[in-house]
Amino acid sequence: MQDTTTMQPGSIPRRGRRGWTTVLVGLLLLVAVSVAVGWLAWKNGLLTLGANGVNFGPSPAAPATPPTPLPLVSAGERAANDAAVAGATAKLAALEQRLAELNQQASAASGQATHAEALLAAFAARRAIERGQQLGYLETQLRIRFGDSQPNAVDRVISAAGKPVTLGSLSEDFERLRPQLTGGSPDEGGWQWFKREMGNLFVIRHDDMPSPSPERRVDRVRSFLAGNRVDMAIIEVERMPGHDAATEWLAHARDYVMTQHALDQLETAALVTPTPPPPATIVPSRPILPPSAPQPAATASTGTAG
Repeated sequence: MQDTTTMQPGSIPRRGRRGWTTVLVGLLLLVAVSVAVGWLAWKNGLLTLGANGVNFGPSPAAPATPPTPLPLVSAGERAANDAAVAGATAKLAALEQRLAELNQQASAASGQATHAEALLAAFAARRAIERGQQLGYLETQLRIRFGDSQPNAVDRVISAAGKPVTLGSLSEDFERLRPQLTGGSPDEGGWQWFKREMGNLFVIRHDDMPSPSPERRVDRVRSFLAGNRVDMAIIEVERMPGHDAATEWLAHARDYVMTQHALDQLETAALVTPTPPPPATIVPSRPILPPSAPQPAATASTGTAG
């Protein structure tokens, strides 16, 4: 006996329902994959959207714009341009020449100011030495201004400032030593004193020769010291009978003379101004002409023989 199952209207078998679900899921996956592939292609430039629809592949490049032909320059315009360039070049050369002259004038003014400052430093150093004062900041100025050209003179002046010797101190020391200078050396014996005195009584000399007597030498030394002629005072003291007592005085006097010579060297170096070089003549550069425009090629006319 055959078993028959009656199906109610509107009911779907369970196996058929599973088949439709599988088909629907597959269609959805296919649509999702198609959308993803299209989006990637559009992002990478492989797919473009235009008025004609969808185009695959990169967009075609725009056609290159042909270069704009240069306008032809006539002979008159070229001559005017050349004249303008030549005029500008001449003005530039004149400006360069004027600039060179201004630079030279500025250099000369700077040199004059430098020499004036050096001369002031030398004068200030002499004033300090003559007063027996310390140099102070002048020591640095002397080394800066004259350290390269007159190093020995600078060292002498700086050393003299540490042990000042003035005309006043030399005069005072001379007056203190005068009795010993005119009376002979301390170890002078009676016979030597008698010979010296007899020699001073009878002296044969020319009228233009100074008297060799100690008293006259003392007067001359005083005069030389008053006139700042210490070198001549040294000579007179060395010829006095008691010159051995003036050993220290002579050493100080010689130091004073050497210091004065060093100061003279510094002042001379400050006064000597080198001759400035003549202004440099600037040769104007040749004008740079603009490149000539290419001339149009002549077109050969052809005729048809009849």
